[in-house]
Amino acid sequence: MKLVRYGQKGSEKPGLLDGDGNLRDLSHEFSDFGAESMTSQALQAIKDLDIKDLPMVDGKPRLGVPLTGIGKLVCIGLNYSDHAKELGADTPTEPVIFMKATSSLTGPFDDIRLPRDSTRTDWEVELAIVIGDAASYVSEDDAINHVAGFSTFIDLSERDFQNKRGGQWTKGKSCDTFGPLGPWIVTRDEIMDPQRLSLWLEVDGRRKQYGNTELMIFGVSQIVSYVSQFMTLHPGDVIATGTPPGVGAGMDPPEYLRAGNRIDAGVDGLGNQSHFVVGA
Repeated sequence: MKLVRYGQKGSEKPGLLDGDGNLRDLSHEFSDFGAESMTSQALQAIKDLDIKDLPMVDGKPRLGVPLTGIGKLVCIGLNYSDHAKELGADTPTEPVIFMKATSSLTGPFDDIRLPRDSTRTDWEVELAIVIGDAASYVSEDDAINHVAGFSTFIDLSERDFQNKRGGQWTKGKSCDTFGPLGPWIVTRDEIMDPQRLSLWLEVDGRRKQYGNTELMIFGVSQIVSYVSQFMTLHPGDVIATGTPPGVGAGMDPPEYLRAGNRIDAGVDGLGNQSHFVVGA
């Protein structure tokens, strides 16, 4: 299933895409897609619906963040060895965990707003994991059973805030609109192998990033298991799994986003995003 939330910001309704790509309304069945909608029991209830009986949504409404009430937005840093190399960092021997404020989340086609005094805002396309049933101290073998699905994610980063303001990554990662998620959540059963997904990002039509999740240092099951050793992962929590090479900070000379730029990005089978960059 491809689960979406559509409508004006703050008034989104739940929906899903049918087999022909048509948007179907689920608001008569569910008030919204909240975190508890990601449990295996809740997803089964959605699967049991007869999709052809659901109302079709006319036009092309705005798509919002595909899930509301996200409790944690956990990020894995330097999870592609060639990305670590381009930033002059050592290849991690354990997953690097940092947190990103959930207030940074925004829709897959919303504008990205540069924060005040920003001069080095950078891009990072990533595979996002959406947690289904709660996970605490789970094994790698069992970890995938706690995944509800996957989505496309862009981890925007203000490098000066991140590296020159006390070394706090959260400062540079949590600005408003710095966490575009979507366009939809694709349930786990539709992704044959999350370690065989291509991902890419373009700025103004020029390819900047291209990679494949098979090159991740720590795979999906390793990440879910590892993070669950330090915190309980609850339904609807999102884990961003790291980015391939091609970020602006790794270029010679470095390149950063400016008002007027357009960003397009996507992950195989998970949908594409498109954003205009606007000033503070």
